[in-house]
Amino acid sequence: MALNVPIPETMPGAILPGNSTVEIREFPVQKPGYGQVLVKTKATTICGSDIRCIYREHTGKGAEGYIPGMVAGHEPCGQIIAAGEGCKRFKEGDRVIVYHISGCGVCYDCRRGYFISCKSHYRAAYGWQRNGGMAPFILCDEKDLIALPDELTYKDGAQVACGFGTVYEAIDKIGVSGADTVLVTGLGPVGLASLMLARAMGAKTLIGVELSEYRIEMCKKLGLADYVFKSDENALENIMKVTNGHGCERAIDTSAADSARQLAIRGTREWGKIAFVGEGGTCTFMPSPDIIHGQKTIYGSWVTSLWKMEELVELLVRWGIHPEDLITHEFPLEKAGEAYALMASGKCGKVAVTFND
Repeated sequence: MALNVPIPETMPGAILPGNSTVEIREFPVQKPGYGQVLVKTKATTICGSDIRCIYREHTGKGAEGYIPGMVAGHEPCGQIIAAGEGCKRFKEGDRVIVYHISGCGVCYDCRRGYFISCKSHYRAAYGWQRNGGMAPFILCDEKDLIALPDELTYKDGAQVACGFGTVYEAIDKIGVSGADTVLVTGLGPVGLASLMLARAMGAKTLIGVELSEYRIEMCKKLGLADYVFKSDENALENIMKVTNGHGCERAIDTSAADSARQLAIRGTREWGKIAFVGEGGTCTFMPSPDIIHGQKTIYGSWVTSLWKMEELVELLVRWGIHPEDLITHEFPLEKAGEAYALMASGKCGKVAVTFND
């Protein structure tokens, strides 16, 4: 389908200097080469890692480091407006989600679809080591794309690669069914996504724990959990009270806070499974009483794979789940500074930068 979208020579793009500010600069619009496409950005959402690792200060090194001056935004979604030679699946007019890590494509992890775990020097993340989605156009490798069904919006798709994909991978590892009570510690966008997907996968009872009053009220308003508790000295007692003293069969920590990770472990019953999704931080626990004697298992889970993303997109349509429901604020590119500042404040759900046709 020919779109006949005019492609300018240059475009504005948002960069993150690392001092809690955003700068808009002019960038050339690149033409797609062999196996590449040019995507017209429709929506890009802001991730917590953008705030923690780039917006406030540049903390990462190597594959985890932001290259100063690079267009930010690793959660983009849009429509292909030009395709280079050699493309085998996608074409002009296709709606696509961008998997935010471009791996080498031929190493062990890449062949399994886990570009996130690629250790080659060819690995480059959109919005970190190559230009991302905080601009009207984004040059992508075809292999990094996932088809966006018509039933999902661009704002739905923007959250699939990182937030919802990360959660889906973790839930798949620990397994969730109708026999399980699921505890989620940390009710930011990833924690709320955890509740949405766990419910769809059959969890009978959902418990959320959070420190922020704003996020507690948001979770209650959306009706995503059966119980929502304040993260304080009474949290474990409250969890035990509503589980008849047993604890939860499954737990997911999205906060990376030491106290929340401890709660996820101790709020899980014997033989239970816990997934750590939140990045950074520490975890202080006593192996014998907390893990060994209770026969518990802790899983580390880092983002997801291409094939899991494909599967998730199909399931979102089947379940009628719209990640867009977690977006509380939306900004145009010229107000990207306000968007990042709001996300950094924590007084919001998911924040999106959207682009008009």
